[in-house]
Amino acid sequence: MSHQRSYRVAVLGGDGIGPEVVDVALEVVRASGVVIETTHFELGAARYLRDGFVLDDATVEELRRFDAILLGAVGPAIGDTRIPGGVLERGLLLRLRFALDLYINYRPFRGVAGSIAEGSEFAIVRENTEGPYAGEGGILRYGTAHEVATQGSVNTRFGVERCVRHAFARATQSRQAKLTLVHKTNVLTFAGDLWSRVVAEVGAEFSNVEVDYHHVDAACIYLVESPERYGVIVTDNLFGDILSDLAGAVTGGIGYAASANLNPDKTGPSLFEPVHGAAHDIAGTGRANPLAAVSSAALMLEHLGEVDAANRITRAVQEFNGDVSLGTASITQEIVGRL
Repeated sequence: MSHQRSYRVAVLGGDGIGPEVVDVALEVVRASGVVIETTHFELGAARYLRDGFVLDDATVEELRRFDAILLGAVGPAIGDTRIPGGVLERGLLLRLRFALDLYINYRPFRGVAGSIAEGSEFAIVRENTEGPYAGEGGILRYGTAHEVATQGSVNTRFGVERCVRHAFARATQSRQAKLTLVHKTNVLTFAGDLWSRVVAEVGAEFSNVEVDYHHVDAACIYLVESPERYGVIVTDNLFGDILSDLAGAVTGGIGYAASANLNPDKTGPSLFEPVHGAAHDIAGTGRANPLAAVSSAALMLEHLGEVDAANRITRAVQEFNGDVSLGTASITQEIVGRL
């Protein structure tokens, strides 16, 4: 008798609507037939406000033992100034990326009906552990009239090449077999030159993939005017952060946008999360759109090797043509029913 594998998933519900949409995602995963064992961790704004805890070494080591991590949303309510900026972002989200070597941020997009990108399909592969987010920089003469703040962008050959290779591998599977490097090589000449050379060198190994280049400001225009021109966009950490939010907006809204923070080498768990925020204003009202969390869970299953279940969930989301204002329970029922 064959034995179906069970996966251990760490669940970080977080704040606001985070726990609600994660619960839906887990329900959908189980409805797909994949067996998961979940352990919940209380991390985020509410935990910090209660006892000042963000993330410690022991918790990081505990998370390493899981097959995957599913995150809902993290952050305080809009206007709540009790948490200094950067505390959760750097102390929790970025720390997990660095500690678990989640060096790829992968976000697939498909324009939903009625969006300006309706019918288009593309993906953004973003380098996830370097660039300006690496933390290089500092402040001199803080608080004086002569204050100096520097913020460097870290780009290593190692980091750029492994990101670019992952992007080319994705491009071979894309509808267009096309990869576009997005950067600002005319101004950021040092980092831009490194990215350009790596794309050219790695691209020589992928003769079946068309390669293009766009400045980031032009890419912002093209994503709005003609997103269908893209197959896979590869870019650095900061540009990828901005472009992927824009891509979410033009393809129907960030309520649909999923993301995967990947360790492709699987030396530790990867982390999957919807792009949207905690939306405290609708928490507990039953109005949260869980589709981004469900799609993130599908990315998790794909990464774990459960490709058939991932595809069925993705298809169910794509075929859902109902009004997302129907509410969380009705959307959940629709998706589960299609499985």
